[in-house]
Amino acid sequence: MNQFYYDAVTKMEQMGVDDEYIQGWQCGYLQNPKREEQRLTPAYEAGYADGEEKNTDNFAQWVKQS
Repeated sequence: MNQFYYDAVTKMEQMGVDDEYIQGWQCGYLQNPKREEQRLTPAYEAGYADGEEKNTDNFAQWVKQS
């Protein structure tokens, strides 16, 4: 397993980042196809774009508010 990927996912989970964003980031990072259109959300699409770029700068924007 790629250490960067593992560390990024662990950090997102610890920060409480939206699950949709995390799933999108993972799919983008791994270059998986996007979900079918009716299941896309803004968080997923933002995560996917960041994952494709291997970008970890936007995690805090997607932390779930309690």
